Amino acid sequence: MRSALLGFGLGALVALQVGPMSLFLIRSTLRAGLRVGLAIGLGIALVDALYAGIGVAGATPVLSVAPLRDCLGVAGSVVLGWLGLRAVASALRVRTGLEVPDDTADARRALLTSLGATASNPSTILSWGAIFVAASSAAHAAPLPLVIGVALGSLCWVSVLAWVVAYVRRRLGPRAVTTADAVAGAGMLGFAGVLGYRTLRNL
Repeated sequence: MRSALLGFGLGALVALQVGPMSLFLIRSTLRAGLRVGLAIGLGIALVDALYAGIGVAGATPVLSVAPLRDCLGVAGSVVLGWLGLRAVASALRVRTGLEVPDDTADARRALLTSLGATASNPSTILSWGAIFVAASSAAHAAPLPLVIGVALGSLCWVSVLAWVVAYVRRRLGPRAVTTADAVAGAGMLGFAGVLGYRTLRNL
């Protein structure tokens, strides 16, 4: 039970950090509603649990091998850049009356996009590996309850975030949603640029 609670706390704290996927969840929930936001949150939680399991299994050193890390860095920057461009383009299309469906048009597409974007971020792998080495040695936590706790903690926080954004959405007009698209898109492009720069610098 203690291991599961520790994992829950870790999952919630890591998910609490503002990052590209938080921006993506907020933007998509404002645009498409609660179901899409929850689908994105589920994707984030599943990948967190997967990488937490990899950390518990001791495979993190394999995933931190330079060529593999560099490939993931390039893939992550491309995916985040693509999502950012889509968000900015969506804001511009609304302004010009040319809006088209995007990759969060329904919950299934949102889940798949979330899985791909979260999984391609190498910092997610390395951070969970480091966290689990520390947690396992300091607290002697049992691996399986720890991973389950991480999944539930991450899912809990992203679900709360989606619910709050969906609630606020009812009180916002189309202009505010368009502004959120532009801000979130710019933020994701910024994260993509930083990730791409760090990856290319290490080649």
